[in-house]
Amino acid sequence: MRNTGTTHYDTDVLIVGAGPVGMALALDLAYRGVDFMVMEASDGSVAHPKVGTVGPRSMELFRRWGVADAIRAAGWPEDHSLDVAWVTALGGHEIHRLDFGTARGRPEPPWTPEPEQVCPQHWLSPLLARAVGLHPDGPLRRRCRVEHVAQDADAVTATVRDLNDGGGRLTVRARYLAACDGASSPVRKAAGIAAPARHATRVFRNILFRAPGLRERLAGRTALVHFLVRPGGLRFPLRTMDGRELYRLTAGAGLTLEGDALSVVRSAIAFDTPLEIVSENVWYLTHRVAERYRAGRVLLAGDAAHTLSPSGGFGMNTGIADAADLGWKLAGELAGWAGPGLLDAYDTERRPVAAHSLEEANVHLARTVRREVPEAVLLDTPEGAKARAALAEGLRCGGVRREFEAPDVHFGYRYDSPLVVGGGERDGGWEHTPLPGGRAPHARLGAGRSTLDLFGRSFRLLCAAEADEPRLKGFEDAFARRRVPLDVTCWDAEAAPGPYRGRHVLVRPDGHVAWRGTALPAEPGALADTVRGAR
Repeated sequence: MRNTGTTHYDTDVLIVGAGPVGMALALDLAYRGVDFMVMEASDGSVAHPKVGTVGPRSMELFRRWGVADAIRAAGWPEDHSLDVAWVTALGGHEIHRLDFGTARGRPEPPWTPEPEQVCPQHWLSPLLARAVGLHPDGPLRRRCRVEHVAQDADAVTATVRDLNDGGGRLTVRARYLAACDGASSPVRKAAGIAAPARHATRVFRNILFRAPGLRERLAGRTALVHFLVRPGGLRFPLRTMDGRELYRLTAGAGLTLEGDALSVVRSAIAFDTPLEIVSENVWYLTHRVAERYRAGRVLLAGDAAHTLSPSGGFGMNTGIADAADLGWKLAGELAGWAGPGLLDAYDTERRPVAAHSLEEANVHLARTVRREVPEAVLLDTPEGAKARAALAEGLRCGGVRREFEAPDVHFGYRYDSPLVVGGGERDGGWEHTPLPGGRAPHARLGAGRSTLDLFGRSFRLLCAAEADEPRLKGFEDAFARRRVPLDVTCWDAEAAPGPYRGRHVLVRPDGHVAWRGTALPAEPGALADTVRGAR
């Protein structure tokens, strides 16, 4: 950040919005040595946390940016159940349960060293803000509202009202502006980018409450999420937010939107227990993807670019992957090695992922909304037992597990992009094959290390044992002449991790495969131009 006066600043990237996605982009730019500022209109406090779980691909990215361990240590009890249970009420009849163990006891999945982690927004936001750095020593400024944005051929100029200084103004001139300013995104609207609805808007009510003795009363029947299965509006999740005493109940449109919060919560718990309402809000769920992610030097990320149902947990995590895709492209543009197509490929790559995640999330939401819940499920009679058994069978056969365990959605998407060579290749699965356009798969390197740790700061060429030395030198020279950062790892036949054995694989700075082959290309300059957006 370069201060050129009391009210004017110049920077390379201005990030508008300091939610999880804005902070992820800030961390990526800092990781790459890019100069940036962040303007956030609020004071940063989170009175009503929305986000609950950081997904596994996001955790891999936070590992790259150096904050994954802090997220895991933020406060979630390692012995608390991660199960999902469908119940008539907490402490009432249990209809179905998915067993996910605990953070301490679950096995590490084979496809990642960084499984998802419970870290609600009121823990995550201050953690990320500390990592980025608050003004005056860091680039994050709170209570600074961007009021006007104008761009010319060389930069974007933002007029900002500093709410900390009696309404004083400052201006920021940046090479690029990243709008991470939420679903209503004033920046997106000012840029003239439409975000049409793809499904009907739904209305929900969230009630945040404390129940200090609830975990102990539930004993062996605790879960991370209890889906309420009751006639009427209570069919959505009641989730523990801190594993101790803070909970969030979601209710759908209907009578539950009008009843007092304490009565609604009490109806969801089968026994008397001390309760305290912390906060509540009514929110409108929209399903939108912006028609484009770029308007000149303004780019959209996170909820400014797409909003989708929280069912499945794809929303924030889709936005964090936006940040990882955008960060290295901005760095390449600012360093001067990017071709004219590099930044345009941000839209090409990320919009289809958002659209797919939106539809996947809506399938899960629609399943819950359509579920028929007869009055009999509440009865302590043979008729009630029969009704609950029928519901349990429907849940088992209806694919509910996929809402909470869908690694292909988090990891398996591929970019069909002009920056990728061979994107149509289909041999092998995402778990164990470096597919062009896909995330380069994880493989253990020993001592807590992963192949993921090789990716990030540059392009990375992973070489098979039989790499031809003159051709390898030509490959390195082609990238060097274009000033494209490249590192090389060569394995002998025994040391190469399984997914990479017998292959040459070029991995981009975001960890996605740009190219693969059984031999190095005869014209590496053409490949270098493709992956930097110059062809």
